Amino acid sequence: MRLTSLSSLLLGSLLPAAALAGIATHDSSFVPDHVLRVTTAQVSTGCEAKQDIVINGTSPGPAIHLLPGAISWIRVYNDMTDQNLTMHWHGLAQRMAPFSDGTPQAAQWPIPPGRFFDYEIATDVGDSGSYFYHSHVLMQAMSCSGPLIVDDCGSSPYNYDDERIFYFQDLFQKPEQQMVGSLRNSSFQWTGETHGILLNGKGIAEGSTARPGPAGGRRGFFGGGFSSPAEHAPAPKHRFGHLGTRDMAVPQKDDFCTLPVIDVDPGKTYRFRFIGATGLSLLAIAFEGHDNLTIVQVDGGEYNAPISTDHLQMGAGQRFDVMFETKTVDELAADGDKSTYFMQFQTIGRPAPALAYGVLRYRPSATVPLAPAEPFFQLPADHTSWMEYAFQPLYPDPNLAPTAAEVTRRVVIECELKQDAKTGQIVWELAHQSWNEHTNNSPTLVDIYQRGQEAVPNWDAAQKNWGWDPRTNAFPAKIGEVLEIVFQNTGSQVGGTQGNTETHPFHAHSNHYYDIGSGEGTYDADANNAKIEKLGYRPVRRDTTMLYGYDKQVGAGENAGWRAWRIRVTDAGVWMVHCHILAHMVMGNSAVALRVDSLC
Repeated sequence: MRLTSLSSLLLGSLLPAAALAGIATHDSSFVPDHVLRVTTAQVSTGCEAKQDIVINGTSPGPAIHLLPGAISWIRVYNDMTDQNLTMHWHGLAQRMAPFSDGTPQAAQWPIPPGRFFDYEIATDVGDSGSYFYHSHVLMQAMSCSGPLIVDDCGSSPYNYDDERIFYFQDLFQKPEQQMVGSLRNSSFQWTGETHGILLNGKGIAEGSTARPGPAGGRRGFFGGGFSSPAEHAPAPKHRFGHLGTRDMAVPQKDDFCTLPVIDVDPGKTYRFRFIGATGLSLLAIAFEGHDNLTIVQVDGGEYNAPISTDHLQMGAGQRFDVMFETKTVDELAADGDKSTYFMQFQTIGRPAPALAYGVLRYRPSATVPLAPAEPFFQLPADHTSWMEYAFQPLYPDPNLAPTAAEVTRRVVIECELKQDAKTGQIVWELAHQSWNEHTNNSPTLVDIYQRGQEAVPNWDAAQKNWGWDPRTNAFPAKIGEVLEIVFQNTGSQVGGTQGNTETHPFHAHSNHYYDIGSGEGTYDADANNAKIEKLGYRPVRRDTTMLYGYDKQVGAGENAGWRAWRIRVTDAGVWMVHCHILAHMVMGNSAVALRVDSLC
């Protein structure tokens, strides 16, 4: 088994004292590059107040900026008294530090109350892009998350004057722990629909009425700044965000019931970083009077050839970097000297669609308006075709998308909603397995470090069992394999919802995959390969793409659409693959993939 080096914090729990000689201990004297302190607090947003998990005093947490091709240490303190915690660096491959991926019972033990964990974040020179960080415990990511930007350091192939972060979250009234309890109870109760869409921590809850916002306000420092660490925590080497105009405005105490605002200047080109930190919603996003959105990067890393669109469609876990040209002074004057334009955010495919608004503001002195009486943007009739087979590399030569001829193995993963015969719980299964953070007694990666080969999944047994080893509950893969992974959507097998279909944003940890499209019914490799060849399609790297429920009603267990990936297996470690709808993940819509050396 070939795995990368282990942090001294984890080594301390696995190796005898004699073996630790010469290893630097990450104790309270170690000075990390960044510090995140996680606790609970009463948060006012969306015209309401509720108890939420906050990071350095805010939700979302502060924007962290990292350099490409560098190693950073981020210390995460769990200051909560009654909950475990981890932190995942969504979209970063963690190829050199699998133990820092932040997945409980897969890569690490969770951080108990009153403790901390030092995460090693090693970025590659090609990682510049938009990401985010979030807890991976249960549904904590609803509020416990924040933007993570790997700066381009002037290496971007696109010129722009400034940048803004658009950070989207769902607003739920119920506490996360209560929602988890309802999902796992034998008398199953769904979490309900989103109570509102938040942009950079602000929005209007369903049933509430916004009030006109104040003019002015500070720019910069996304999320509200830095909370002073406790006495036992060393000061970090860096603070968070940048105190320029590149990040979103700080929420003020008196504007928690106004529309969120993005301030821009006339006649400039901005890099808008859209980050989908929702826990449920697939969103359509459009701008009043501005249909010049040019997508230049998807899910961070590889730049794509520019694609123009009048709106974005973004699911939980996805990110889009967009070049956006603001109106000139003359254009604003011709438009009636307007200073504010609305942004519209609308959920897609939910039984109770939610509609929300923000404001693009050209003059900081302008008062924040109330929401419009009617939506200005109408959704296309078919949302399943948006940007399918569209994103291709800006630089084709270094692109490593596998061809059909290179594929060494295909893994078909059926996504099924069932009732567990033993527990009576409603569960999601992937390839006839329901996996969550309570499935294993100890984290898979830790178990391998402790027991060695005995804890490694049996590759041959997995091939006879839908791809996963029944002894370790993990999907093994060999270094050097080129996998074609097909997610096959199916109709619900649960009474009362039989035949219903859902849409799932599927996310893979570790190195990114190449998305080769989606479609209705059952996956047909020959037909899809012919389509790819006809289109001349060469995909960019992705980490989160949508498995659509094409037909809202099919037979129970009947195939209802597919999504296919290709991936080169290059990084040894333990990595999760899961639906990024948090309730689905809690209900078992996850899997653990173990990549091993070809000698295993």
